[in-house]
Amino acid sequence: MAGEFMSSYYSQLGIPLGIPLWLVAVALIWSLIWKGLALWKSAKKNSKIWFVIILIVNTLGILEILYYLLFSEIKLDEPKRKRKRTTPKRIPRKKSRRTRR
Repeated sequence: MAGEFMSSYYSQLGIPLGIPLWLVAVALIWSLIWKGLALWKSAKKNSKIWFVIILIVNTLGILEILYYLLFSEIKLDEPKRKRKRTTPKRIPRKKSRRTRR
């Protein structure tokens, strides 16, 4: 009687009866850990595109692991910014006609 109730309860949750509940829980925890690590690292590196991809796509940690271990270490060619000078550039003065004598 209790087995029938649990079976109907799990089927209402959408969990197939062939997969043990503990395996689903382990997969969920595994995925959440890697997703959290990858999201944290992408946010620190200001990678907005990776942040959105990792947030939306669920791959049981595969994409997250790849980003965390491989893609986050690759530095893409960023356009070099012109640095502002801290001291003004010296421009040689032209001698005036009066001082040429």
